[in-house]
Amino acid sequence: MSFRARLAIVAAAAVSLAVVLASVVVYIVVRNQLFKTVDEALRQQAQTISQGPTHLERGENGGSYIDVPRPVLGAASYVQLVRADGKTFRTPDETGSLPVSGNALDVAKGGGSSFFSNADVGNTEVRVLTVPVQDLTGNHYALQVARPLGEVHHTLARITLFLLLIAIGGIAVAATLGLLVSRAALAPVRRLMKATENVTETGDLSERIDATGRDELSRLATSFNTMLGALAESTRAQRQLVADASHELRTPLTSLRTNIEVLAGEHRLPAADRKRLLSDVVEELGEMTTLISELIELARGDQPIAEPEDVRLDLLAAGAVDRAKRSRPNVTFKTSFEESMVHGDPATIERAVSNLLDNAAKWSPAGADVDVQVEDGVVTIRDRGPGIAEEDLPFIFDRFYRARSARGMSGSGLGLAIVRQVALAHGGEVRAEAAEGGGTRISLRLNGKTDAGANS
Repeated sequence: MSFRARLAIVAAAAVSLAVVLASVVVYIVVRNQLFKTVDEALRQQAQTISQGPTHLERGENGGSYIDVPRPVLGAASYVQLVRADGKTFRTPDETGSLPVSGNALDVAKGGGSSFFSNADVGNTEVRVLTVPVQDLTGNHYALQVARPLGEVHHTLARITLFLLLIAIGGIAVAATLGLLVSRAALAPVRRLMKATENVTETGDLSERIDATGRDELSRLATSFNTMLGALAESTRAQRQLVADASHELRTPLTSLRTNIEVLAGEHRLPAADRKRLLSDVVEELGEMTTLISELIELARGDQPIAEPEDVRLDLLAAGAVDRAKRSRPNVTFKTSFEESMVHGDPATIERAVSNLLDNAAKWSPAGADVDVQVEDGVVTIRDRGPGIAEEDLPFIFDRFYRARSARGMSGSGLGLAIVRQVALAHGGEVRAEAAEGGGTRISLRLNGKTDAGANS
């Protein structure tokens, strides 16, 4: 069964239930009102009869009867007087008698109060009011006044028929409206489904859905459009990364192939030339290994941090500086560390700090100082190199971007891109600026918990 059919059935069932409940309530209200009208008429009739002195008259056949004028009785009414011993007295023209219950005898004996009840006289159901009365000598009786309920039942039968017809019509209307409402309500869902199918079949991520309004379905359409936009951007970035990586790998691969072909050639090379070519091959393999490692790091960096943890940024930076001193002995690293705690992935943070240290050492002249500072979740590294040109500053954190002055130097152009990726993954940022007195200052800020202290 389709969702539209289920929605229509649920809507029709809800409306049908409401119609049925409303019909039941109307029936109960009307029934109570009809019985209330009958009870009020019986109460007035009993009050009129009991206001006169209650007495019995002797009939022509020697029996006793109640002398109550017909205008007081009204049409199709029953009046009966019950004595304490259970004997009953009726009007002269009344042939049927009302049944006497135990409660009626209690009233006749002076021990009960007025009450309503239903009874059958022959094949006629009647409504009976029993009230206590006394005759002139103080004897207790129970006066019973009754009216047939045929008219009430006839009215209730007609109302039941009308309510049944109304309920059937309401259910039919509810089913029709349910189909119409489900069709209108699911129109955005159908558009969403169609767009999803088009994207699945064609792979076209430019598909969009018109999202107007502020309801849940409009928000769903907006979220779908946002998701498609994010997927399109991710696909574009992936294709760009593959294209850039292919371009960057082509040069070292070509050079590596050329050198290997020369080494494998039939002509014997002098030992010095052979040694130089082998050194070039090793260097090119090292560059390719570094490039591939950085590409893998970039690919992993796009994934969310699986299990972030508290990291002592000052201690992590101190370890990175120790390794940089061993690999870059030509520069001097001066540190100023304060205890600082951040929350994130220690491996990626360490990689970002190492990349910044390598970048600063690469641009620093021999014997120059590189300042490294850690404070309040921020790592600041300042070199004393030639600095970055103003036109290059906005692009130095882009993938594979290399300034004109750096194109003759080793490197893949991915180190600073990895730094920015780590910063964004940790809710922070990285900024580069010209330092006073020359050189470049780069600040890596990582959002998280920070504890200030002293650590040297």
